[in-house]
Amino acid sequence: MTGRNGGDVTVESLTALGATHVFGIPGQHALGLFDAIRRSDLSFVSSRVENNSVFAADGYARTTGEVGVVFCSTGPGALTALGALQEAYAACVPILMITSQIPRDGLGGARKGYLHQLDDQQASARNVTRSTAVVRDAAAIPGVLADAWATAQAAPAGPVWVEIPQDVLLDEVTVPPVTGLEAGVRAPRRPRPEITAEAARLLAAAERPVILAGGGVRRSAGAPAALVALAEILDAPVVSTAGGNGSIPLAHPLSAGAWIEDRYTTDLLEDADVLLAIGTSFGEVTSNYGTFAPRGRVIQVDAEARVLGSNHDVLGVHADAGAALTDLAAALPVQGSVQGSVQGSPPGPRRSGASVAADLRTRVQDRLDAQDLAAEQRLLADLRAAVPDGAETFWDMTIAAYWAWSAWDPRSGGFHTAQASGGLGFGFPAAIGAALGTGRRTFAVTGDGGAMYSIAELATARQHDAEVTWLVIDDGGYGILREYMTGAFGAATATELARPDFVRLAEAFGIPVHAATPETVGEIVASTFTTSGPAVVVLPTTLRMFSAT
Repeated sequence: MTGRNGGDVTVESLTALGATHVFGIPGQHALGLFDAIRRSDLSFVSSRVENNSVFAADGYARTTGEVGVVFCSTGPGALTALGALQEAYAACVPILMITSQIPRDGLGGARKGYLHQLDDQQASARNVTRSTAVVRDAAAIPGVLADAWATAQAAPAGPVWVEIPQDVLLDEVTVPPVTGLEAGVRAPRRPRPEITAEAARLLAAAERPVILAGGGVRRSAGAPAALVALAEILDAPVVSTAGGNGSIPLAHPLSAGAWIEDRYTTDLLEDADVLLAIGTSFGEVTSNYGTFAPRGRVIQVDAEARVLGSNHDVLGVHADAGAALTDLAAALPVQGSVQGSVQGSPPGPRRSGASVAADLRTRVQDRLDAQDLAAEQRLLADLRAAVPDGAETFWDMTIAAYWAWSAWDPRSGGFHTAQASGGLGFGFPAAIGAALGTGRRTFAVTGDGGAMYSIAELATARQHDAEVTWLVIDDGGYGILREYMTGAFGAATATELARPDFVRLAEAFGIPVHAATPETVGEIVASTFTTSGPAVVVLPTTLRMFSAT
């Protein structure tokens, strides 16, 4: 071929928007996209399964703050990516999914018999994306991608889907090279002044204020610092959800921890006369499985309008978390603690937020210590000591991760889980994407069941020399489902798995691998952070969950 084509226009547009990495897998209808990469400065990360391409872009986006870009092919390739897009959609992670399409004459339900043809490919994506679009002319590619880029980033962020037919990608174009393209990302949504004033009045007059910080706080630029500032003004304890773990440093006196599934924590949230909930929908886990029943006023802040009041009667604040926290702090008296309401009426006796937080954490720890959970607590402590403070960590849906939701102290690093949608296979590919995006070693934790979802990405890690340490905790099956079924029915069914020798499998990919025991795993994981390239640690052990409350 001579001249430029739609693939070149696509790649030029992405470069102009600021993209540097693309994740994905080539396919017949998408060849124009992949050939164009050869003529660009974009770095392509070659995954082995489309679902894992999206997970890798997800990890990249969470750690770099950029949009994760994915190229994939029509039909089976596009559909295989949907499970990972659900996680990005639920967790509000900005992903730009560019998938090919059959030639234009087959669109609209015509049965031309094209390979990979679907009646309506967009329809499959609408449940797990913020927007979908089909480009029918190369001249439209820059504008459509700019709009999609902006939508992906605007709070509540999330994945977007753009389809480009094969002939649009391959046909030569007269469109000038794309050099100037702006996404026009909207400024963060601020709360309305009258809503801010009412929320500030309630908080200032509260005798037992509590803050609940969800994942929306961690995802909003500047929100963690604004959260700490507001908590200090209010002298209010801060409880984090599983997704919000890390919103406030665990060592901060006002941090009440993230033991959201604990009855003591639920009691504290219920007892608040004013509960400020930011970036959380009070979902299944956060509500301690539907047992949370607030007795005071609830102020709910979220950038997603559908979340407001979806589970409780609230004063809804439709706003970005960072903007709302900043405006609330400005509307309150700037003191070590609030002395009176914004209307001048003094509140009743105030309790110390730090003492409330410390008391809760002590009671939770005492409850854990009363159970036979020393091995689990030691594992989390050993891993925390082994992993550098600033490392980005990724946790799959496994018992160790369920512990980490509450017990892991992110310190100055990022804490990332698949808890938003709860699918398996997130941890390792997401850690690869983050490592390639940041250039720093990341840490992934997966069970043996979840490992099999992403085992092919050992080839990706090796091919791209990703700086990632992957800990596989091998308990012989789906451990958490084993516990659930045994507890509910007295026996587990279909939870036990035949699996490979993970040590020999990693060796077959040419990746350094270490067999660990509970006594040595911390030391081994720590040693991998002094090496280059991927490393695998395999720990055969069976962990137990803490008792449900």
